[in-house]
Amino acid sequence: MIVCIAEKPSVGRDIAHVLGANTQHDGYMEGNGYQVTWTFGHLCELKEPHEYNELWKRWSMSSLPMIPTRFGIKLKEDKGVQKQFATIQRLMQGAEMIINCGDAGQEGELIQRWVIQKSGAHCPVKRLWISSLTEEAIREGFNALKDQSDYQSLYEAGLSRAIGDWTLGMNATRAYTLKYRQQGITNQVLSIGRVQTPTLALIVRRQQEIENFKPVPYWVLSTLYRDTLFTAVMDEGDRGFKTQEEGQAALDAIRDSLFAVTDVQKKKGTEAPPRLFDLTSLQVECNKRYGFSADLTLQLIQSLYEKKLTTYPRVDTTFLSDDIYDKCPQIMNGLPDYYHLMERIKGRPLLKSKKVFDSKKVTDHHAIIPTGVVAKGLTDMEQQVYDLICRRFIGAFYPDCTFETTTVLGQVGDTPFKATGKHITDEAWRILWKKDDKDAESDAQNAEKTLPEFTKGENGPHAPTLTEKQTTPPKPYTEATLLRAMETAGKTVEDETLRDSLKENGIGRPSTRAAIIETLFRRHYIRKEKKNLWATPTGVELIGLIRNDLLKSAELTGIWEHKLRQIERKEYAAHDFVEELKQMVSQVVVDVMADGSNRHVPQ
Repeated sequence: MIVCIAEKPSVGRDIAHVLGANTQHDGYMEGNGYQVTWTFGHLCELKEPHEYNELWKRWSMSSLPMIPTRFGIKLKEDKGVQKQFATIQRLMQGAEMIINCGDAGQEGELIQRWVIQKSGAHCPVKRLWISSLTEEAIREGFNALKDQSDYQSLYEAGLSRAIGDWTLGMNATRAYTLKYRQQGITNQVLSIGRVQTPTLALIVRRQQEIENFKPVPYWVLSTLYRDTLFTAVMDEGDRGFKTQEEGQAALDAIRDSLFAVTDVQKKKGTEAPPRLFDLTSLQVECNKRYGFSADLTLQLIQSLYEKKLTTYPRVDTTFLSDDIYDKCPQIMNGLPDYYHLMERIKGRPLLKSKKVFDSKKVTDHHAIIPTGVVAKGLTDMEQQVYDLICRRFIGAFYPDCTFETTTVLGQVGDTPFKATGKHITDEAWRILWKKDDKDAESDAQNAEKTLPEFTKGENGPHAPTLTEKQTTPPKPYTEATLLRAMETAGKTVEDETLRDSLKENGIGRPSTRAAIIETLFRRHYIRKEKKNLWATPTGVELIGLIRNDLLKSAELTGIWEHKLRQIERKEYAAHDFVEELKQMVSQVVVDVMADGSNRHVPQ
């Protein structure tokens, strides 16, 4: 028998149906020479400290750092897990071949490899690698099975990540808890994590910037000419006049002079459709539009994937490989609810933009797109997520939006003024997003500010004003902006191309960032106020205690993430990563022990 092992029962049943394994048994399907079984996510985990050394059961500074000579795995202590594993083990030990059908990513590889190892199986192992769960994709995948050895570096990266999280988490959490918890409160645990702690530090640092911010006043000189507001042109870097006296003097100097138009500049421009979604950008968009948490968006897109409506969700690219282009018309045909949005692109070959199709920008998986299976029976929230994905996909084949920007320069006495306007000449892909009044209003505010026609040399009366303004503090993080900060290791980046180059050093992976944010909520390190994220006193104090930069620096943690990706690409040795980690953890313990401040973290 050939034994196939999927990551979830629902996925296992989909695969079994395609293979003709239609006889139901307890924990697996059978038929046509196949037995298809499944895990429930992680069945195995790294062993607890006391399972390596009995002395490590007691929390004690003298036992730190705890670094096993060899890491081992164990089954989770759950009756359902143990029952399913017994079934898997029996099937695998009698198998002539095993096909790993786990999720096609680093975590999926680790989950299934551990189960196969724990089962004691010795037969050949093949790997199924697919980007959607449609029947066509599953058949294509089984016709292109690869040897498990082809994915060894992927497994080593996942294993290095797990060992890194265990080594740092176990040792740093014990060290900080023993040293800094409130005296007499023995059940207080100060959780430290390789990704969660620098993420918390981002929130704390932003919060402190807001709390310590001192607004600086400045004065803006403007004037109204022909119902158009012109603003005085300042030196580069200056928002306005630094004192009211300077501003008033400038106002007085122009009050009785005519406004003269000195130049009118018109420039044509284009705006490309928004990129296709990767997981992070989908989570960002759902948080902005609907207030969905990152975790909720991940659940919804996972559900759409399992319903065969969208492709694999845990991706960090916004590109499609070139071979997907020929499949796009067929996908379009499976979106009947969106035919009315395809009118402009019907009857001609679909555009093939390098901003969409670039095989060099795709590794294991491409961007999230619809599969072309007709959607039925979606919940309201699933429909909202699906709608975003479909509109982005259709928009990728629309021409660029075209517009004309107008810059009018003026002069009153010695003071130059400027006004800018934007007129959209062809909305193109923008019509896809005008599906409700809110979107239409937002488009109108952000996309177009039309100026009347001005002629160089004209002049006339005007109404100058001096307005006092103040510098504003940075905005608190929302889940959307925090996800972007995690993606770019804390750097504020709007340009998508630059953001792509920083993803290598982002903290966490797209698939884990939602769980990290949820962990911070669960530990009571952060709280939510409307959409804004704030650190609790416990979270603030904890970050204040940490001296080791690598524990709390998003940039330095991002370097670790880069090394994990290098392991995956066979550019860096997993052994070197683990050795660096051990040295760093040892230093963390030494730093904590050396602290004589006698500070404690409130519960």
